Amino acid sequence: MFSFIRRKLKYLRNRPKGPKDEFTYSFLSNNLRDNIHNIQSIFGNSADIVIRNFTFGKDSSYEGALVFVDGLVDNIFISRSILSPLSDWKDTLESKDNLIEFIEKQILQNPEVKRLSTYDDAISDCLNGNTILFVNDCDTCLSISTKGFEKRAVTEPQSEAVVRGPREGYTENIRTNTSLIRRKIKSPSLRIENYVIGEKSKTNVALIYLEDVVNPDVLKKLRSRLKRIKVDAIFESGVLEEYIEDSSFSPFATIAYSEKPDVTAANILEGRIAIVVDGTPFVITVPMLFIESFQSAEDYYGRNLYTYLIRIVRYVAYLIAVFGPAFYISLVNYHQGLIPTTLLVTIINAREGTSFPIIIEIIIMLFAFEIMREAGIRLPRPMGQAISIVGALIMGEAAVNAGLVGAPVVIVVAITAVASFLIPNQSETIPVLRIFVLILATFAGLFGLVIGLLAILIHLASLTSFGVPYFSGFTRYNQDSIIRTQLKSMTKRPEGIAKNNIVRRGSNMKNYSIKENEAEDRVGVQI
Repeated sequence: MFSFIRRKLKYLRNRPKGPKDEFTYSFLSNNLRDNIHNIQSIFGNSADIVIRNFTFGKDSSYEGALVFVDGLVDNIFISRSILSPLSDWKDTLESKDNLIEFIEKQILQNPEVKRLSTYDDAISDCLNGNTILFVNDCDTCLSISTKGFEKRAVTEPQSEAVVRGPREGYTENIRTNTSLIRRKIKSPSLRIENYVIGEKSKTNVALIYLEDVVNPDVLKKLRSRLKRIKVDAIFESGVLEEYIEDSSFSPFATIAYSEKPDVTAANILEGRIAIVVDGTPFVITVPMLFIESFQSAEDYYGRNLYTYLIRIVRYVAYLIAVFGPAFYISLVNYHQGLIPTTLLVTIINAREGTSFPIIIEIIIMLFAFEIMREAGIRLPRPMGQAISIVGALIMGEAAVNAGLVGAPVVIVVAITAVASFLIPNQSETIPVLRIFVLILATFAGLFGLVIGLLAILIHLASLTSFGVPYFSGFTRYNQDSIIRTQLKSMTKRPEGIAKNNIVRRGSNMKNYSIKENEAEDRVGVQI
């Protein structure tokens, strides 16, 4: 009796603060009927809650009950791993005080079994796919892992297609995703921390990092921001991203995301922290640098000379996507002398039959492009592709013939749209910046364009991601920024991200090579 009171007082002192959920914080009763009645009251006799009463032991001297959510568990596994062992046990114990402990250690063979003493813990585990075992005359219950809900298989991610490299992508199951990362980094220093966020959804969130590489200050800030989140539900990593990012009103994302385990593993090895949210195939990583938007997983699997070229193409495409329409307006309206005479005559002839100013023409075409792009995404894939291709051809040709826009404007907007596809991580940022610079160029020409460029650079220089400067990737010490050096020359991790272990490859480590006569004897080398 006194031990029960002490446990009760200890729990009340240490129980979570803040608004209470629908679950109670009271301890379980040692009466089976009371426990089942309270469970039914909490769930409100929901149709998917299954309560299976049964007896076991010699002469059926013990009463028990299983509580689980239909659809979240494997019914065959429950029968084989719980009900069958209990039914086969035909003995009795001298005292019922250690009955639940005896069942946990001697009867059940499930590898994941834990004892619970409160309704809150029992309900939480039950809703996560576990089966709760109540036994009469016991004031604790057993939570047994019996998860068996349907989940999507590991397939190739569609948002990050590659020609060369791993084809596996994340799924909506958090344990599948953490195992994919664990397969990439087989290090004992890899840490996985579990959190539960959402007062109603109880979403499982996992932090993954390398303890000997991660920046302790970044890890401390991330933990603090996660603990401060008080919200009803978290269904996707993008929702969580908005609660923990540094600058919510900035058009630039300060948290990276990926569907590929190899990309996440590479970020973790550089000192970043991965955040896996249950129910989404997108894993986010912090801190993020601006240069990450121009990097691809395939850059590290191909020849570095080709990577040099592709990186430069991406940066040029980004400048075209943001400043292309503004630059065209500046030249046509304010700086015609910079345009070659032949090209200027062609532009003038193309605009003879148009009815709107050039800024209106560009806005019409940009708006039409956004409509077609959104339609291509939302519609079923075969229909969406047909609409995007046919719509672009028909609408562009019809707009020119009707005199709404000139042919040069269609070309400029088309090049701008195609260039924006090269940097998918900036797809939400480019339209905002494009409109901002376009307005400045309309009123001030190239001077306004330069003002817009300086404003963007100042804003980028002021951004931070969990205390790490957003522009720090362009320092002279970074070996993977505008160009990527050879992998054997990348001896250090990015500056400002990793703190405890900066060196990723020792400069004094010998480079070994396999000779032709030793190829049969040696399987591999460490570089």
